[in-house]
Amino acid sequence: MDDLDPQLLRVLRAVRDAGSISRAAAALGYSQPAVSQLLARAERRTGHELVLRGARGVTLTESGHVLADHALAVQAALAAAREDLDAVGSLARGRVRIAGFPSASSTLVPAVLATMARETPGVTTSYVEAEPPEAVELLRRGDVDVALTFSHALQGDDVAADPTLTSRVLGRDPLALVTPAAAPGHTLGEVADLAAFRDERWIGGCPRCRGHLLASCAASGFTPDIVLETDNAAAVVGLVAAGLGVALLPRLALTTTVVPPGVEVTPAGDELARRVEVVVARGADRVPSVRATLDAVGGAAHLLG
Repeated sequence: MDDLDPQLLRVLRAVRDAGSISRAAAALGYSQPAVSQLLARAERRTGHELVLRGARGVTLTESGHVLADHALAVQAALAAAREDLDAVGSLARGRVRIAGFPSASSTLVPAVLATMARETPGVTTSYVEAEPPEAVELLRRGDVDVALTFSHALQGDDVAADPTLTSRVLGRDPLALVTPAAAPGHTLGEVADLAAFRDERWIGGCPRCRGHLLASCAASGFTPDIVLETDNAAAVVGLVAAGLGVALLPRLALTTTVVPPGVEVTPAGDELARRVEVVVARGADRVPSVRATLDAVGGAAHLLG
């Protein structure tokens, strides 16, 4: 019932302990008329007689005793709820679930989790690796609280049009062309010329990366012959070293990948760089644990260069 508020339960317990409405009111710091009115109103709304008034004072009915018996449990639960709420607010406890793309797993994510463990040890963090579309879907379903994603200028942004989400750009992650060293007939120069590799075999990555590769090559006037696909940067470099193709890789992926002799890494044009973003549900930044995570993510953004 909507009428069973904690105040009524406290009053009933006080009446039972004191044996009179006036003494119960004094113990609670209320006026006697206020307590009498509260009891009368509760009796009307619940349809139960709660107190019996007699010459020697007031006793509770069976219904009154039933409610009074719950008073301590309710007060304890409210006190525990307040303590939990205060703990969450002060980050003494909490939980935050993070999703991120593969090349963030070995670069941005360790820095974020280390900061959280050091500065907010009471907050439990978990992490799941997911490509941007999957990470955003996890966020929409409420399965994660924070998503690290990326997007490209040559492709659409699936977050900007969603009013339930908000995103913040952390920085740019430049791309590089990865080729066999001294590839016959190619002059790499300071900035990679994709068109010079139009006749090469290409290695593609995740669907979003593949789409960006196709768009980038189209802007250079050709369609790449994508014959191999893997989102594992170390595997890509290994395939290139074996002379099996060329590829575009982001700097984050190359940061933790050993580039062997015989492989050349040449910066691509700035227009091909991807935007690294952090996405949360709109308004979620008011949640202390999420806000702390966003601060930690912002602190790790320097890794983007």
